[in-house]
Amino acid sequence: MQNYYTSKIILITGGAQGIGRGLAQAFALEKAQVVITDLDWDAGAEAMAWLQKQNLTVDFMPCDVSKEEQVQQLMNKVRQQHGRLDVLINNAGIASPARKPLGQLRVEEFDQVLAVNLRGPFLCAKYALPLLEKGTNPTILNITSTRAFLSEPDTFGYTAAKGGLEALTHSLAISLSTQRIRVNAIAPGWIETGPWQQESKKSEPHHRKEDQEQHPVGRVGTPEDIAEAALFLCSDKAGFITGQSLIIDGGMTVKMIYHQ
Repeated sequence: MQNYYTSKIILITGGAQGIGRGLAQAFALEKAQVVITDLDWDAGAEAMAWLQKQNLTVDFMPCDVSKEEQVQQLMNKVRQQHGRLDVLINNAGIASPARKPLGQLRVEEFDQVLAVNLRGPFLCAKYALPLLEKGTNPTILNITSTRAFLSEPDTFGYTAAKGGLEALTHSLAISLSTQRIRVNAIAPGWIETGPWQQESKKSEPHHRKEDQEQHPVGRVGTPEDIAEAALFLCSDKAGFITGQSLIIDGGMTVKMIYHQ
């Protein structure tokens, strides 16, 4: 990005593992000052050490984004250490319980998924706003999912939350336009995150030929695929883009499937 991100302050929620870790690495490689936050202290410390071994600048600040008080404390720490925020990436999310029939899904389980995946981004945007207003060409990027548009059975909380986050994206884009804050989303499809987990959860990909071929591009996605798009959307090269959602799924959601 031709040194665009040098010294920019980037906050990535859920940055300790998976797509978040890939995002943290990509922005740090661009010389940004990256702050990752995560509920898992051990994963966060491990991610910070992993990135620092690559001579990349990154800080870790623990936070449960579903808790208003913790989000306020997080933004206060960012203000004390950096004074502003240029990019907020709302990546933190949970899928558990991954699948339960409607009659077996407890209301508390449904609410918890919405609290992290939807209320979390709202709280982060709300309390990051004064910091973003001090930033240079500030942007918010929400990581949603193709589940916002397509469903598998019994994924009620995750699907509802990601659909809500898509709507929140264009609502924020319009509402924050007077502050010249752009807001966009990336909706990942099947992204293989096994190698990007903390050491105790790390796994090597084992994809069947059928898994590869259901993607028109011929492979499953990686965190790098999401990171490359994020680098573009959060830069001035995307200065005329706001309120949009970019589906990154190897073409899977536009492929017609016939059962013979």
